[in-house]
Amino acid sequence: MGTQKLVLRCPTCRTLVTAQDEFFPFCSDRCRLIDLGKWASGAYRISSPVLDPEVLEGLDKGKERHEDDDPGSN
Repeated sequence: MGTQKLVLRCPTCRTLVTAQDEFFPFCSDRCRLIDLGKWASGAYRISSPVLDPEVLEGLDKGKERHEDDDPGSN
């Protein structure tokens, strides 16, 4: 059985990259920084439902507060 090399595409520029490359999974430091900048700016978002009961409870309380503050609800 031969050894397999892990080869992926750089998430930024789509260049082929092996696991032995210095900046893996990116092809260069430039591509790594571009990706980091996208995360920092909010360009990437993880869109999944919030399932943590404590977080959901906090969201519900915040919603109730905003509804009580509505000046048009007199």
